[in-house]
Amino acid sequence: MKLKSLRLLFVLTTAFAFSAIAQQQANEITLKPKESKTKISKHIYGHFAEHLGRCIYDGFYIGEENKVIPNTNGVRNDIIAALKNLNIPNLRWPGGCFADTYHWKDGIGPKKDRPSIVNTWWGGVTENNSFGTHDFLNMCELLNTEPYLAGNLATGTVQELSDWVQYVNFNGDSPMSKLRRANGRDTAWKVKFWGVGNEAWGCGGNMKPDYYANEYRKYATFMTDWENSSKVFRIASGANGGDYNWTETLMKNIPRNLIEGIALHHYANVTWSKKGSATQFSEQQYFATMKSALHMEELVIKHSAIMDKYDPDKKIALVVDEWGGWYEVEPGTNPGFLYQQNTIRDAMIAGVTLNVFNNHAERVRMANLAQTVNVLQAVILTEKEKMILTPTYHVLEMYKVHQDATLIPLSINTQEYALGDEKLPALSASASIDKNGVTHITLVNIDAKKTHELKINIQDQAYKTISGRIVNSAKLNDFNSFQNPDLIKPAVFKDAQLKGNQIQVVLPAHSVVVLALK
Repeated sequence: MKLKSLRLLFVLTTAFAFSAIAQQQANEITLKPKESKTKISKHIYGHFAEHLGRCIYDGFYIGEENKVIPNTNGVRNDIIAALKNLNIPNLRWPGGCFADTYHWKDGIGPKKDRPSIVNTWWGGVTENNSFGTHDFLNMCELLNTEPYLAGNLATGTVQELSDWVQYVNFNGDSPMSKLRRANGRDTAWKVKFWGVGNEAWGCGGNMKPDYYANEYRKYATFMTDWENSSKVFRIASGANGGDYNWTETLMKNIPRNLIEGIALHHYANVTWSKKGSATQFSEQQYFATMKSALHMEELVIKHSAIMDKYDPDKKIALVVDEWGGWYEVEPGTNPGFLYQQNTIRDAMIAGVTLNVFNNHAERVRMANLAQTVNVLQAVILTEKEKMILTPTYHVLEMYKVHQDATLIPLSINTQEYALGDEKLPALSASASIDKNGVTHITLVNIDAKKTHELKINIQDQAYKTISGRIVNSAKLNDFNSFQNPDLIKPAVFKDAQLKGNQIQVVLPAHSVVVLALK
């Protein structure tokens, strides 16, 4: 009996030992370069600027009369330079909820003659319309980015939206092109991307999906001609998170010749009713936020499956034109201004979300981080003449290598990040090959405490050199402040070893890494 017990103990001990070793070796990625065929649209890396808080006024726009902060026509030069460094492909404006109360003719002509309105959605402040259509579209030219205009469907009219399209896009002789020229702009801007309302299920009118689908059809009809010869890209107001019936109803009821994209909005948070501090959060709150961020994968897969039923050729894009982290505002700031700090947690959100979009680039062809300056998960924060770049900014700067590159499909086995009884995949990844033949792999380890070792196998491809960059910090709660603006910034990453067609990587806790292979 003793001998049998010893044998059983030996077998069990050996099994547990091998199980532990297997668990340690579980992190493995296989890249399949020969299966590469899908382009990762640069428009996945878009941004969002709403008339909300200090995003436009005291953010982008400080006024032409400002002599303290260097600017071009009232737009901060340092913000322009920072965003050009990100290669931002598109910028959405003027909302958001604000879009469905915005009447574009209030924002053209001499600024002294422009009427004021009350921004009822965001803080109840007076909007003087000093930043309007010309100001925004000229700023997009400075940024070398494509404008994405959100049209007013809820409180506007079909004629109003049709006139706006003609005002900014038509070079011939018409009432609207004459008005544009009278306001100082001869040639049209040729705006491609147009939202037809925003969050029609909520602040855009609390509509039911079948009602909105009919309204959309009407508005979209008068934005272009029979054949859409002007090639406008019309984006329908899409679902709130997991409202799959909304997507089903729109796909079923909107003719293919009237729609180019359908939106989706999803924000990562602890809980919607109790979002918690942007900086003073516990590991439990961090875990909940990451669980919410990773939910984006399920949303993209399920909404895409519905779209596939009606659009198997994937001609209609899934446009995630609002995404990011949402927390309570910074103490002492206007609750309606949505100003929050930006920590390593936000770098994790950005990294895993962009990996999801990259890996589903067949259907996800446009997205917009909310928002660019001083609002929600901003890439830039300002304070008078000071400007800082957030951890989110640095992740997008590292990830810009994926813009218009060709997606490399991959399979991933990852250990889990466990907290209490809950578990999440610890690692996230995406990969692409650019026009110069350089392969980039973006990796995220969301584990709050544990370093993860990772093996990357590359099928049928050999490389000679490897280099890397990393964004992380000592603590999850770390952030760049106006007193310490460079606490978090990209650094050289040296813990990746290339051996033939295999890479061994050591990923620190809560880190984002980009590898370049040549």
